[in-house]
Amino acid sequence: MAIAGERRIPVSIEEEMRSSYLDYAMSVIVGRALPDVRDGLKPVHRRILYAMYEMGVPWNRPYKKSARIVGDVIGKYHPHGDVAVYDTVVRLAQDFSMRYQLIDGQGNFGSVDGDPPAAMRYTEIRMEKIASEMLADIDKETVDFAPTYDGSMVEPMVLPTRIPNLLINGSSGIAVGMATNIPPHNLGEIIEGCIMYIDNPEVTIEELKGIIKGPDFPTAGFIHGLKGINEAYTTGRGIVQMRARSFIETHPRTEKESIIITEIPYQVNKAKLIEDIAGLVRDKKVEGISEIRDESDREGMRIVIEIKRGDIMLALVHNQPRVLNLKEMIRYFVEHRREIVVRRSQYELRKAEERAHILEGLKIALSHLDEVINLIKSSRTPEEARNVLISRFNLTEIQAQAILDMRLQRLTGLEREKLDEEYQQLIERISYLHSVLESEIWL
Repeated sequence: MAIAGERRIPVSIEEEMRSSYLDYAMSVIVGRALPDVRDGLKPVHRRILYAMYEMGVPWNRPYKKSARIVGDVIGKYHPHGDVAVYDTVVRLAQDFSMRYQLIDGQGNFGSVDGDPPAAMRYTEIRMEKIASEMLADIDKETVDFAPTYDGSMVEPMVLPTRIPNLLINGSSGIAVGMATNIPPHNLGEIIEGCIMYIDNPEVTIEELKGIIKGPDFPTAGFIHGLKGINEAYTTGRGIVQMRARSFIETHPRTEKESIIITEIPYQVNKAKLIEDIAGLVRDKKVEGISEIRDESDREGMRIVIEIKRGDIMLALVHNQPRVLNLKEMIRYFVEHRREIVVRRSQYELRKAEERAHILEGLKIALSHLDEVINLIKSSRTPEEARNVLISRFNLTEIQAQAILDMRLQRLTGLEREKLDEEYQQLIERISYLHSVLESEIWL
């Protein structure tokens, strides 16, 4: 029933559904499911690392309870369930999930058999050393910040990472209508590839493949064939098939042969693998196996089988999902690092020039010390003294204020030498920063 004066706007249900679904899809793609090509992180990973940075738990500081970190993350930056955030923390600390762990965990963080981790009130964490490198220079205006979900704080939109995290740790995620599965790689190979690209932006994918041989998984194993790798590196789409590493062991007394598995494919649950093999034997789909058992221990993996006589490399580029080849992923990381170095250098240059400006004023004051002292003594107020110094020595307001704020100990000979030495170092630093910013590699 219509209400008097009510205004109705007709809406096409098809258009409304299309618009709402697209909004939802982009929210999932940008805000949850796909990593950013620059730092290789999804928002929840980025917020966890930034929260740990803000709390002061780098690699060389004491551990903090996981529950405390998770509480900070969901309270300040990520308004979602604590279970989802803790699951992410756990994965970042697992040596069988991450090629290069970003979190150093103390306690039970699960196993390759699928055993669950201990509750977050029992475990403790801090950043790994490599994770600290992902936040280096964040306090030097290198990245943009945006308001948090409640507008009370700000958070970085991307980390100024010094490492190409997307390639070295890989990423996987399922968005609306699309999915990504980027395998991890060896850090040394990827860095060499980045250097090759910096030296020659026209480098071909074939040349890059000469250095970057293929994915490097934390659980090791074999990559079965090169076709999938070549397709993934060239087009951004390809199937990388994995197989376990195994060898035949002969018992010295019975001469009975066994297949010994020491490495399994990435993200394969060891206990589930053994269960599936046993199921195939039970259903007589695989013949010739008399027993299978797990003899793994802290020394390494050992699955004993006694015998009878495909991925898409998808990431966010400027908040738009794109399928990327190997060179494109390296290019976007190098461009990100270029921007970080430029912004850091601009910040350091501004600070150095500001400090040099003040030191120039102090040097003028020390060169005319008696006159400066008399002018200050004869002034009735600090404002009058500042104006007299500005007028007499052609100083800026900042320089004049620095002279008024100067401590008497700076008048000693040793302190004057330190001031001159600091000024010369600043001049050299300013010259170096100008050369960095004017370098062709950053243009």
